[in-house]
Amino acid sequence: MEVRLIGVTGGSGSGKSTVVRRIMEAQPNSVAVAMDNYYISAPFVTNENITAVNFDHPDAFDIDLMLENLRDLKAGKAVMMPQYDFVCHRRLDEYIRVEPKSIVIVDGLMVFHDKRIRDLLDLKLYVDTPADIRFIRRLERDIKERGRTVESVIEQYVEKVRPGHFSFIEPSKEYADLIIPEGGHNERAMQVLVSFVKAICS
Repeated sequence: MEVRLIGVTGGSGSGKSTVVRRIMEAQPNSVAVAMDNYYISAPFVTNENITAVNFDHPDAFDIDLMLENLRDLKAGKAVMMPQYDFVCHRRLDEYIRVEPKSIVIVDGLMVFHDKRIRDLLDLKLYVDTPADIRFIRRLERDIKERGRTVESVIEQYVEKVRPGHFSFIEPSKEYADLIIPEGGHNERAMQVLVSFVKAICS
């Protein structure tokens, strides 16, 4: 079995997960690997000191482990993917076994940042969504799912997320093979993408 890697990146709240879901619905023999699982533990972080660690910087991720896992998957080997607790900001003791599939979809903020990972990708997708929409989505998610306060979300966005986007994420758009405005909510773009994915897997 030939394993193809599709990279999906874009700003926080851009709709990367929706794009991943749509691809997986169209191509059942696929599996997703989320870069968020490769965050380095920072259990001392709370709502009160949320900017003590910059989670929107490449150094926040265990890139070497992610690279190793992706290389193994591309070589047809199963991997043990770490799991991350976003409430306590730490890597869990549990791992999930990921079997190689014909399509491995890798999504995350910094997927295009490291050249070693970019070189593994067979298709690179950038989800381009306006900043105000991305912020609203992030605010809702962090409050509902991660136990955050409005104040801490705004503080982190202004001090870390927004600068990180312009420093690391927006510039990576130049590496994209396809830019998807509005992500998975752009029905025409998704139809083209799904058709292309089916074609390369046939």
